[in-house]
Amino acid sequence: MLLKFLFLAVLAPLLLVQCLDSINDDVLGLIVFKAGLQDPESKLSSWNEDDDSPCNWVGVKCDPNTHRVTELVLDGFSLSGHIGRGLLRLQFLQVLSLANNKFNGTINPDLPRLGGLQVIDLSENSLSGSIPDGFFQQCGSLRSVSFARNDLTGMIPDSLSFCVALSVVNFSSNGLSGELPSGLWYLRGLQSLDLSYNLLEGEIPEGIANLYALRAINMRRNRFTGQLPVDIGGCQVLELLDFSENSLSGGLPESLQRLSSCATVRLGGNSFTGEVPGWIGELTSLESLDLSVNRLSGRIPVSIGNLNVLKELNLSMNQITGGLPESMANCVNLMAIDVSRNRLTGNLPSWIFKTGLKSVSLSGNNLDESTEHPSGVSLAVSLQSLQVLDLSSNVFSGEIPSDVGVLSGLHLFNVSSNQLFGSIPPSVGELTMIQALDLSDNRLTGSIPSEIGGAVALKELRLGMNFLTGKIPTQIQKCSSLTSLILSRNNLSGPIPAAIANLTNLKYVDFSFNRFSESLPKELTNLSHLLSFNISHNNLKGDLPLGGFFNTIFPSSVSGNPSLCGAIVNRSCPSVHQKPIVLNPNSSGSSNGTAFNLHHRKIALSISALIAIGAAACITLGVVAVTLLNIHARSSMARSPAAFTFSGGEDFSCSPTNDPNYGKLVMFSGDADFVAGAQALLNKDSELGRGGFGVVYRTVLRDGRSVAIKKLTVSSLIKSQDEFEKEVKKLGEVRHHNLVTLEGYYWTPSLQLLIYEYVSSGSLYKHLHDGPDKNYLSWRHRFNIILGMARGLAHLHHMNITHYNLKSTNILIDDSGEPKVGDFGLAKLLPTLDRCILSSKIQSALGYMAPEFACRTVKITEKCDVYGFGVLVLEVVTGKRPVEYMEDDVVVLCDMVRGALEDGRVEECIDGRLQGNFPADEAIPVVKLGLICASQVPSNRPDMEEVVNILELIQCPAEGQEELE
Repeated sequence: MLLKFLFLAVLAPLLLVQCLDSINDDVLGLIVFKAGLQDPESKLSSWNEDDDSPCNWVGVKCDPNTHRVTELVLDGFSLSGHIGRGLLRLQFLQVLSLANNKFNGTINPDLPRLGGLQVIDLSENSLSGSIPDGFFQQCGSLRSVSFARNDLTGMIPDSLSFCVALSVVNFSSNGLSGELPSGLWYLRGLQSLDLSYNLLEGEIPEGIANLYALRAINMRRNRFTGQLPVDIGGCQVLELLDFSENSLSGGLPESLQRLSSCATVRLGGNSFTGEVPGWIGELTSLESLDLSVNRLSGRIPVSIGNLNVLKELNLSMNQITGGLPESMANCVNLMAIDVSRNRLTGNLPSWIFKTGLKSVSLSGNNLDESTEHPSGVSLAVSLQSLQVLDLSSNVFSGEIPSDVGVLSGLHLFNVSSNQLFGSIPPSVGELTMIQALDLSDNRLTGSIPSEIGGAVALKELRLGMNFLTGKIPTQIQKCSSLTSLILSRNNLSGPIPAAIANLTNLKYVDFSFNRFSESLPKELTNLSHLLSFNISHNNLKGDLPLGGFFNTIFPSSVSGNPSLCGAIVNRSCPSVHQKPIVLNPNSSGSSNGTAFNLHHRKIALSISALIAIGAAACITLGVVAVTLLNIHARSSMARSPAAFTFSGGEDFSCSPTNDPNYGKLVMFSGDADFVAGAQALLNKDSELGRGGFGVVYRTVLRDGRSVAIKKLTVSSLIKSQDEFEKEVKKLGEVRHHNLVTLEGYYWTPSLQLLIYEYVSSGSLYKHLHDGPDKNYLSWRHRFNIILGMARGLAHLHHMNITHYNLKSTNILIDDSGEPKVGDFGLAKLLPTLDRCILSSKIQSALGYMAPEFACRTVKITEKCDVYGFGVLVLEVVTGKRPVEYMEDDVVVLCDMVRGALEDGRVEECIDGRLQGNFPADEAIPVVKLGLICASQVPSNRPDMEEVVNILELIQCPAEGQEELE
């Protein structure tokens, strides 16, 4: 009893003091942590250093027994600053979550020393630097770690494999690079792995089947190459699989069919080949399947009808043939289907009219027959839930169903570029939720129904390129949300109604190539958001409205109206009175001020003319000089067989030898033989074209594949077989769906051949400059080409390969409209650049070559590629060649566009064949980006990775393609 009393009297107070000291440790640690922060919203105002315990503070949770801090959750508090060492005093902390703040600096490598820490979430901050290599070396209790959406760089540390208790890893949306750590697949307890939106590369190693507990893996948008791991099917509880937007190739591994629990498979944006496998129907838990933007061929398997819980199917931008199988009628839960830009044929299957689909996109195929729905099927019953219906760019015929108005939930209806005839049914006015209606480029007749005013949510109305007649109905003013009104190339007549002025949100108007008459309503000046107003080639008369947009309207937008008058068309308006003095609307001075402005403008024009003449003279002299140098070099070769001497101190002959000792054919994959032997490659009839490095032929391999063969004409400059093969094999490892694949090579001492994939739709040059106007590239196609070129070049630069010879003839377009950059890296085959070869390159690529190539010492850098890309961007947007020779002038594209931009008339530079059918909020930033890339100063040019990011920000989301709720 006495001992018990002594214990209570002496030891208990000591234990109480020790406990209080521990609690004060937590208080001290949190106060020190707070002292290093900025708290603009005073979220941590309850944190008081005089408190004995922090357990009642905001964001703090304690163990109810020990009163020690176990959780610190400060998500979304708008805090900034560094994550300080004060947290290291929280020895019993289990959960640390600081997500969605503005913390910066590097990750504290000592955080895992908190022995009981189970959850670390530092996502959505501004942390930078690399993940410390020692961070995961003391992580025995760590269960979940997230550094997502920061600015981290460097490699994923190998020490991650030490954290055997980890179940969740999320490093997405950073700048992490390098290959996957070798021990990643040892984390057998891992349930969720998200490394998406990084710069990770290399092949994905096998062994993933060890992750038998894995439920979700997301590797989207990295730079992985090679094939999908063949043992991926070993992750049998996998529910989400996302390897989209990488550079993976080959077929889909058969082990995927074992993923019977998988609900989401996303493999789009790669280079997978082969057919959609029949075993896909065994993935009976699939709710979302995305195989878009690959090279898949063949037919859609009938077994896909077994996926009765499937909600989303995306097979767009492949080479799939045949029709949509009737078995898909069993996919009763299907909400969205996108099979656009394939090679589908036939008519619409009946099941489309019987399901609860919300989004249907079949554009860019060869579907035909009639758009009439099957007899006995009511649109009101069958498609009442439909929100997006895109049947554009097919060969549908027939009339638009008269009861189309019952599709009351429709947001987008696009049947453009088909062969529809008949009139626009009045029931379109019943589409009260529709935002985009595109019936352009068909054979529609009749008038625009007055009932169109009932489509009150309409933002885009496109009826151009039809045979419509009559007047614009005044009821259109009820569509107050309209931003685009495109009625060009019809037979519309009558006056342009003043009611148009009530559509105050209008940005793009195109009434060109019609029969409109009378004067323009003066009220049109109320359209304050106008960016384009094209009324060219009509019968309008009188003066243009004064003020607002019409003070700066482009002359081309009003041309072809013989009776229009005013300063813009340079035609006086008739009047019985003395001609008044027309003042500059931007001037607040007197008529003398106006005279001064006109005189100033003449001076400016004179200076501009002088500059243009000077630039043309310089370019002409440059071309003449380069030509003379080339002639001189070749004549020197003809006069003397002596070898050329280079700065490297070694001699190389400019003419190839004619003594082949042996031949060696190497294919990186597939059959290693030609149908008719190597000599058949040199047949003139199979020649595709000639370039600076050689002649290109087409031939067929034994496996039936067509390939393109480049016979190099620079044999004498190649040092040895070993070096040639080393460089070629490096180029053969490059795989990206926007790059032409090098499939093999052929070698003899006097003949070298490069074997490429055959791209059948020709070069970008052909599509821009040689094709008929009726087959011109649309704006969306042009933007996709620019973005694809940028992605291909960015991939090259990431692999330390410089293209050197960018031009539109080296950009090929495949059957699905995707661009493929070809002829890359060939400069690496030449250890020393021959002056005679170099001069011919500059001449053949005139306008694309960066200014630094004019220097005596040529230094090939990635910035030279960026310059060439910038010129290509302007070529794609304007449809003009980089340098064009007029009768008495030379026009340099970069200078022309830059001058137009400075004068505020950049839209005049857009290819006239687009006829205003382009979004200015995309086109103008793209033009500016092209000019930045083509800067004269290399350091001012962005990296290609930055260019890709900028283009993705510029790209407007496709109307009606928003995620369905």
